[in-house]
Amino acid sequence: MRRVAAVQMASGPNITANLLEAGKHIAGAADEGARLVVLPENFSLMPEYDQERVAAVEDDGSGPTQDFLAEQAARHRVWLVGGTVPLRSADPERPYAACLVYGPDGRRAARYDKIHLFDVQLDDTGEQYHESASTMPGRDVVTLDTDVGRLGLAICYDLRFPELFRALLDRGAQIIAVPAAFTAHTGRAHWEPLLRARSIENLVYVIAAAQGGYHVSGRETYGHSMIVDSWGGVLAQRERGAGTVCAQIDPERQHRVRRSFPSIDHRRLKGAVDVEVL
Repeated sequence: MRRVAAVQMASGPNITANLLEAGKHIAGAADEGARLVVLPENFSLMPEYDQERVAAVEDDGSGPTQDFLAEQAARHRVWLVGGTVPLRSADPERPYAACLVYGPDGRRAARYDKIHLFDVQLDDTGEQYHESASTMPGRDVVTLDTDVGRLGLAICYDLRFPELFRALLDRGAQIIAVPAAFTAHTGRAHWEPLLRARSIENLVYVIAAAQGGYHVSGRETYGHSMIVDSWGGVLAQRERGAGTVCAQIDPERQHRVRRSFPSIDHRRLKGAVDVEVL
């Protein structure tokens, strides 16, 4: 049995304040015995304007947010999934949204750049989002070995694309971390069903760390950070407000589920298939 945690925040444009709060929650999760801690998307900066994200961009491998993550992972001896950090790309106006993972020794173990970008218009609320205008999309699917299990990485809007989660499964993922900042509107409709579906389809644990609350920009995020087991059951959830949720990962139970209900092995449409249109 291995304990994991998801941190929920309502980050703002003050990076120093956000890092102080994140540090408090990481320490609390470690005190509860968590060996893997996941921070939400935009944990260090939820800007009022896109220009603030560009101003806060860091070079890969160097910067205050990356230093913070390395120091926190080493101090608390945890695997730390650092939500997202804006890292420089070839386009000075469009940094990558990079999810960085640090090991208990403080060394960076993985980087995943968000692939699917949130370009939508919500007719019911009038909200419009054009993430691709300020973010460079990634391309690579990322998994890594931790002492909690083999970990796959996805970010927020990625949750709507099951083919990414199949690719993570094919790379051996047993647990998938999903830092997110779902809108309140889409969260109420889809957050939990999507998390549980991705778990059920792939018989994986899902650790979903969310932004939850009101932000300086006027945006409201849904919260409801949760940990879902490999049978789709919600082990722990925090509906609103900053804090952490913790739960136990049971690799042996996951192995038994996959052995007794081998739906992963029953797949018939792996890879490209020819479709006849009638």
